[in-house]
Amino acid sequence: MATERVPFYTVDAFTDTPFDGNPAAVCLDIDKLPESAMMAIAREMNLSETAFIYEPDDEGLRRLRWFTPAVEVPLCGHATLASAHVLVRELGAPGPIRFKSASGPLTVHEDGVNTLRMDFPADPPKDHPAPEPLWSALGIEPGSGRYLTARNLGVLVLADADAVMGLRPDFGALGRVDLGDVMGLAVTAEGDGEVDFVSRFYAPWKGVDEDPVTGSAHTALTPFWAGELGKDELRAHQGLDRGGTLTVRTRGDRVDLIGHAVTVAYGKLLRPM
Repeated sequence: MATERVPFYTVDAFTDTPFDGNPAAVCLDIDKLPESAMMAIAREMNLSETAFIYEPDDEGLRRLRWFTPAVEVPLCGHATLASAHVLVRELGAPGPIRFKSASGPLTVHEDGVNTLRMDFPADPPKDHPAPEPLWSALGIEPGSGRYLTARNLGVLVLADADAVMGLRPDFGALGRVDLGDVMGLAVTAEGDGEVDFVSRFYAPWKGVDEDPVTGSAHTALTPFWAGELGKDELRAHQGLDRGGTLTVRTRGDRVDLIGHAVTVAYGKLLRPM
């Protein structure tokens, strides 16, 4: 091990309450860090995602990458929110914060007191036959939901919020279901009145059984529920024991994901060789 250090923050995203929402690690001063070292840090942090922020280029764009403990992923909403929170709230960077990523340009705006608004590409899902093993892996009757696919994930729509919150998947079996080249599965239903829709997100294919609050899933859920409910702006809740709430808005081929974040830890890591 080298003696150099990597500055990091741990941030709970999509919440204004510490130890709630979805935690992400955010690492800085990593421009010369090889991908293998990023993967080692992500495994060490053992959170659903660890974000790595590069220094801004001449146009003010910062490259942003995300790793689960198992793989690099092309998009992560909560770790993007956490990254912008660190830059704006902890380091005083002027907004808007502009990232370049594997999913294209991402912009995060300050949107009121301690509120950040992420501008992401929409990923509207389309109806698709469900893989037959999916039903038993989720422990529900075959054909008991509507299955759709988006560019980055599968979407399963169930009858009501209780059906979503009552799921107890067999993650070993779920990880063997072939959903194609996606980040995971969002299971969703119309809300019970306090929110417009609810969801849970599973990604055992990527090393994360269940993610508490997944911003990237809402790039598909937002256009879907906007069409179903006839509303451009909606309130969403994701998660079971630990989760979070966000406001989402559809704008043509873009979506706004609006939420809070709070820092719970900071320090320096040994820099892997």
